[in-house]
Amino acid sequence: MKRLEPLVRHPVAIAGAVLATASAVLFIVMVIAALAGLFENPYAGLVVFVVVPGLFVLGLLLIPLGMRLQRRKLVHDPAAGNWPVLDFGQPRIRRMTLMIAALTAVNVVILLLAGYGSLHWMESPSFCGQVCHTPMHPQFTSWQDAPHAKTACVKCHIGEGPSAFVHAKLAGVRQLVHVATGRIPRPVPPGAEMPPGEQARTCTGCHQPWRAVGDHITVKREFADDETSTETKTILQMYLGAASPSGRSIHWHANPSTRVEYLATDEKRETIAAVRVTDAKGQVKEFVAEDAKPEAVSVGTWQTMDCIDCHNTVGHPISPTAELAVDRAITAGQIDKQLPFARREAVRLVKAGYSSQEEGMSAIERELRSFYGSRGSIDQQSLARTVAGVQGVYRRNVFPTMKVTFGSYPDNRGHITSNGCVRCHDDSHAAKDGSKISGDCEYCHKEVTPPEGS
Repeated sequence: MKRLEPLVRHPVAIAGAVLATASAVLFIVMVIAALAGLFENPYAGLVVFVVVPGLFVLGLLLIPLGMRLQRRKLVHDPAAGNWPVLDFGQPRIRRMTLMIAALTAVNVVILLLAGYGSLHWMESPSFCGQVCHTPMHPQFTSWQDAPHAKTACVKCHIGEGPSAFVHAKLAGVRQLVHVATGRIPRPVPPGAEMPPGEQARTCTGCHQPWRAVGDHITVKREFADDETSTETKTILQMYLGAASPSGRSIHWHANPSTRVEYLATDEKRETIAAVRVTDAKGQVKEFVAEDAKPEAVSVGTWQTMDCIDCHNTVGHPISPTAELAVDRAITAGQIDKQLPFARREAVRLVKAGYSSQEEGMSAIERELRSFYGSRGSIDQQSLARTVAGVQGVYRRNVFPTMKVTFGSYPDNRGHITSNGCVRCHDDSHAAKDGSKISGDCEYCHKEVTPPEGS
């Protein structure tokens, strides 16, 4: 040990020891803070489990490097290994020592506060969507215009409990590797990195789908491609309430007294081979699809049905079709249907292929102004609003860099643009007693005839 003492006196070795010690302390503090729930963002794992341990390893490597440099120095100057003598009887030495100790304490506090602040910043939506700009650009953009724009990403993407914590941290590290190596999946898979299993029921932290509510009236407006963009209105009474004619409400699936499980045979969970229902009395009934293979049912992994099995795009929705997105923009007054062929031209332009968003935005404005410029007198304010509205539809739904466009993320809340509800409600999933999961349209809703003149 005495032979090593002169070697560790090199400034590089001392710096390595200080760095290793500080990072070790910081790592322990941050792990405790993370386990206590102070950090929720999955990217916090990059700092806690990658950056800080990396600094610790760097400090350890600096120690032998400094010892090697000190050995070479001692060969030429044996006196170089002597420590300076500190005489605390001298007031100047005491003042200097106290000042160094105080500054060290201040630096430690600054380091801890900076680490805590940086991790909290990493929990913000701006970090998720803007620092990781390219991979998360579609999700961040659509999230800003979605109903959950005031809900931070971590509130939905991080579950409760130790398993969700570990899952999130490992996912954050894996995402860092993907970004650093350029191996980002394009587009990012739907529902990527959601909490595993029942931890995904984060929706119920704010929502109570099982509470007694009345039925909901929804109005669907569609527009034709003719000159006047003729409107077709469909009014549906959605059976959310328990007293619906079918005897079941749509949110019955989320009632905590009932357990619904399903067995999917594909990664996207579009093909459901079997459904198992456990009611409030503990009675179990299993419904198997007509074309399901027995071996698939016997060895498959059952999933507990969650809110996100239907509301899978609620956080950052990308419209399943260009037509639907344009119809919604017309309904909201963002596109003026009084302009001739407004709907037809809007759909045509947002569906055209562009190499980048910038090119698409420019082409939309150029094409619309050219089209309406050749049609005589056009209200310029209506045209300007329509240009902005069509550009907005494109900007929120099409991201060429990430290969995201209309339909990249199917919406399972329904059965028009994707299989959605009819993955199970198809009249082909039957139990042994002959009962089936109903595929009747009016099992979940019915069409309402609007009053005359409405």
